[in-house]
Amino acid sequence: MANGYLTTHVLDTARGRPAGGLEITLYRIEGANRMKLVQMTTNADGRTDTPILPKGQFAAGTYELVFEAGAYLDAIGAEPEAPRFLDQIPLRFGISDADAHYHVPLLLSPFGYSTYRGS
Repeated sequence: MANGYLTTHVLDTARGRPAGGLEITLYRIEGANRMKLVQMTTNADGRTDTPILPKGQFAAGTYELVFEAGAYLDAIGAEPEAPRFLDQIPLRFGISDADAHYHVPLLLSPFGYSTYRGS
């Protein structure tokens, strides 16, 4: 059994605080197929209460996290736009080491975002 797991942390850089209440969906990508694995919402610290992909379900492969930035920005009262510049943010990434901790954070503002492989 693999010992790896997947986590995230979403920070609202425009407000200088964690992005609580942001919905995230994880998909596994196999060729042209995109299979939904789990849907979670960030807590007050901008993290999910449990790993997005815990030990025992973690496997090498290609994945996609979709962050519902538009709904989050609407919920916090960010200045409205129609349509929003950022709505859904898909991050497609590969997991090559099934025994590692993969941390995929998102730094978010209404007009930009960045990500990296954290620890």
